[in-house]
Amino acid sequence: MAVLVTGGAGYIGSHTVAEFIDKGEEIVVLDNLQKGHRNAVLSGAFYQGDIRDSEILEKVFSNHDIEAVIHFAADSLVGESVQEPLKYYDNNLITAQRLLVCMVKYGVKKIVFSSTAATYGEPESIPIRETDRKVPTNPYGETKLAIETMLKWCEQAYGTQSVALRYFNAAGAHVDGHIGEDHRPESHLIPIILQVAAGQREVLAVFGDDYPTADGTCIRDYIHVTDLANAHWLALQKLRKTGESAVYNLGNGEGFSVREVVEKARVITGHSIPLQIVLRRGGDPAILVASSRKAQEELGWKPQFNSLGQIIQSAWNWHKNHPKGFDSIK
Repeated sequence: MAVLVTGGAGYIGSHTVAEFIDKGEEIVVLDNLQKGHRNAVLSGAFYQGDIRDSEILEKVFSNHDIEAVIHFAADSLVGESVQEPLKYYDNNLITAQRLLVCMVKYGVKKIVFSSTAATYGEPESIPIRETDRKVPTNPYGETKLAIETMLKWCEQAYGTQSVALRYFNAAGAHVDGHIGEDHRPESHLIPIILQVAAGQREVLAVFGDDYPTADGTCIRDYIHVTDLANAHWLALQKLRKTGESAVYNLGNGEGFSVREVVEKARVITGHSIPLQIVLRRGGDPAILVASSRKAQEELGWKPQFNSLGQIIQSAWNWHKNHPKGFDSIK
């Protein structure tokens, strides 16, 4: 039986595909390649198409004996979601709904869902726990939370078993260096910093230095993408063994400000990385740091690349060797 990975040509999706293949899983990838890269999918069956297209979904589910789904496909930019909320409701919610309809039709009961720390909004306490209040401050987080709710009702109605993984800031690249982060345009802090270090940008724009933090810049919990990928595999093992739905935070439990990340990158790259302070982005909480105790206790998840230095070094290795991202791969 096969595992369907939607959005499997994207950043986290492709690393998860690599992890599952290493574990001996049969993989089917569905991606529209609007943001993903075909070269990022190293093995498994591949279909190019949009989940909102019922014809491509029917083709995938009828051609393969799908046991479970790992669902990544979504728009995921906080700032863009504030500017274009209808785009996020269309792509994120409708995509999930169409996928679940097809899963119900073909009797597929297991799904691991890529959720986000943005479901919490401005946290009431740090570190954030799964039971904390969830009041998203942007449409991205709102749509992800709505999908979590959809999954809850689908379990009651259809017996759908789900694990939602609320992860914090994914970063880094595969330690073997064959895949990494390549968004166009790039929106994540660490690769943008490394683009400055590589001479592809002149300056790093820092969105606000007046937050209620020690140095005025936002604090985030950075988690290595391979550790995230491993958590998805462990989540599927839980569903296979117990059939019990659950929600887990994924983070390292330690926060770093934008300035602290820049300082670490300066040491690793040997570049000065100049900064320019600009206006805040809408919907950005000041501090997001996870408690991942539940995932560690129930899934047996143990991050292997949990230092900021390891994360940035792996990303730098990828960027140095692939200055044009996946276009560097012939």
